[in-house]
Amino acid sequence: MSDSPTASNESTASAKANATEESTKRRSRPGYPPRRGRKLRAKLNEINNKVEKEGTVAVARAVQLLKSVKRVKFDETVEVHIHLGIDTTQSDQMVRGSVSLPHGIGKSVRVVVFCQGENVAKAKEAGADFAGSTELIEKIQKENWLDFDVALATQDLMGQVSRLGKILGPRSLMPTPKAGTVVPMTGDLAAVVREFKAGKVEYRADKSGNLHVGVGKLSFDEQKLVENVTAFVEQVRNTKPTGVKGNYIHSITLSATMSPGVRLSM
Repeated sequence: MSDSPTASNESTASAKANATEESTKRRSRPGYPPRRGRKLRAKLNEINNKVEKEGTVAVARAVQLLKSVKRVKFDETVEVHIHLGIDTTQSDQMVRGSVSLPHGIGKSVRVVVFCQGENVAKAKEAGADFAGSTELIEKIQKENWLDFDVALATQDLMGQVSRLGKILGPRSLMPTPKAGTVVPMTGDLAAVVREFKAGKVEYRADKSGNLHVGVGKLSFDEQKLVENVTAFVEQVRNTKPTGVKGNYIHSITLSATMSPGVRLSM
């Protein structure tokens, strides 16, 4: 005797439900992105082939390429990646600093300034989002407060700020003279605050000798992006450590948040 239609329908529905559940599990496994659709895979292959076909190009052409392959709705960040020929185990070959980009980075930068006395008012008048001494240090220590993008400190407060090394250091937020984020007693605190609010960026080589820095938004005019990229690369060139022998800059790549990298000839 054959199964009833109702039983058959229930079996089919159950099978579909199990298949859907299994598919959902596969997509939601930690560390495993969902499978890309056929159209998306084809689009990504087309973009990659277009970029690879161009090879190594000038900055202006690289910017044009990034704009032509844009496929997402949000305003992507344009990034420069530089592979350096440095030995990161040698302290005299560390590459770290800051550079004021001609046209900023296209986003609001939250600046905290560790200072005291009349410098608190100066920092806030110059645009600092937060300024103070003991109260801010304790807030970071006790509440793990990190609602800022750049941390500046006056030289006279570094003795207290140094206690935050274990918290700020791993996040590249610790003020340091090499990055221009420690203001000397004779320095112009207001000018430093304005520079970082306007788009001055810090950079630091990682353990593999690479630099990764955002230099603007893809919506910027082409010429503005070219000038920002050029300013950053020239800054890195001019700060070549004396201990580096041989080729200092091995490669430079320009990319946007959701794009492949374009190799630069600079």
